[in-house]
Amino acid sequence: MPNILIRAHKSPFQTASAEQTISHNLLGRNAGNLIFSQAVCRLLSTEQTNVRTANLASLDTLRNGRWRGEPVDRLVLPLANAFRPDYLDRLHRMTKIIKQAGIPVTVLGVGAQAALDGRRRAAARLDHAVSDFVRTVLREATGPIGVRGEYTREYLSRLGFRGDEVQVIGCPSMFMYGPDLKITKAAPELSFDAPIALNISPYVRQMGPLSQRHATRYPKLIYIGQNEATLELLITGRYPAKPGSSTFTSGVPVTVDHPLIEQDRVRFFLDPTPWIDHLRDYQFSFGTRIHGNIAALLAGTPAVVLAHDSRTRELADYHRIPTRLITDRPDGIDAAELYRSADWQPLNDGHLERWRVFESFLHQHGLPTSYDDGEDRGAAFDARLASLDFPPAVRTPLGASAEELFAMRGELAELRRELQTVRQRLSASEQASRRRIDSEIVRLINAGRRLPPVANARRLAGDVRSRLAAR
Repeated sequence: MPNILIRAHKSPFQTASAEQTISHNLLGRNAGNLIFSQAVCRLLSTEQTNVRTANLASLDTLRNGRWRGEPVDRLVLPLANAFRPDYLDRLHRMTKIIKQAGIPVTVLGVGAQAALDGRRRAAARLDHAVSDFVRTVLREATGPIGVRGEYTREYLSRLGFRGDEVQVIGCPSMFMYGPDLKITKAAPELSFDAPIALNISPYVRQMGPLSQRHATRYPKLIYIGQNEATLELLITGRYPAKPGSSTFTSGVPVTVDHPLIEQDRVRFFLDPTPWIDHLRDYQFSFGTRIHGNIAALLAGTPAVVLAHDSRTRELADYHRIPTRLITDRPDGIDAAELYRSADWQPLNDGHLERWRVFESFLHQHGLPTSYDDGEDRGAAFDARLASLDFPPAVRTPLGASAEELFAMRGELAELRRELQTVRQRLSASEQASRRRIDSEIVRLINAGRRLPPVANARRLAGDVRSRLAAR
């Protein structure tokens, strides 16, 4: 039985609280990462394979075909926009991991990143790191490297890689359910009280006015958060960005006075399964998050991507997801108009062929899928997911029931009592410490009276510092 190790921030079967999710970095800073890693785990979970997951830190121990004492036959790396400047350190680490792993490697859905006008930051340093990574992958692979779209394929071609070394396969997340995907409108028009899901990249300034406008115009619109900073905001009431940052001035929902937060119209899912299930209840999804919209499509809900850079645009183009550029009259973007004008038929018509390309790519790399003849089409995987108790969506405290609010008040009172006890103990300890230090200073002064004043002062200061440091 082949042993497959998949790089993922967490296993699809691992549940964790919001606090644990942040402290252990289980999202990789963005919940969208869990969508494509879960898709890969589901597709590669067959009767013939033993699938395990590992985050990047634990992959450092993969050497010569063994990980944590167990054999590994193939390393699978599902990636997103990894060819970008702020991913350089991790790209170098993955290159090193592949070199020391001593086993075949498969890269799925990696992409380059640039602004819509083609501008790239730190291009020279990035090109060198990308070339080293891709060369290392190809030395250990049994087929081409899988990229998310035409932009990335052309980028690697400019770096000197041949056409047979690079294949466009899209994102694995779109193949969560293999060849099965169909999007249909529940109604021909989007009414003002329709349930709408909005996803936002807080660093895209155009989303500030858009979110404010839509919060007023569509009372049942809900913001589905994805980045870890938004999760922190929902837990602590503070968004972790530098004071004076443009994030705070653009009008995006990062402060508690934003109408979507004031009105408890924010949800944050810690796992793909409840996230996708939740989106089945919506009539439409739109925004700048590619995987937020893919989650909606996997739920059968129509979605439109507001493309703001090459990574979102090339992926939407490949999968024929309806797209509008965020720079195209952003003040005129309206959910009802997007819904009315979008056409999901090209996505539906081409999905089977795109699946066949993806499936063939996996087979070329020696990877069977749960949709191969004789397999269960993910049924066992889904049954295991169904047995788990996933945490509900994180939301603002304004959404809590009276019972929950009273429980929180009780817990807060208990924490205050515990804090007061700790303070009293610390105060008593500090007073005792001060008395000991004062006594020691007096002793040192008395012992040093016969020394010259300067030498005595230096000796006294040195002794006090060393005794304080030893405490």
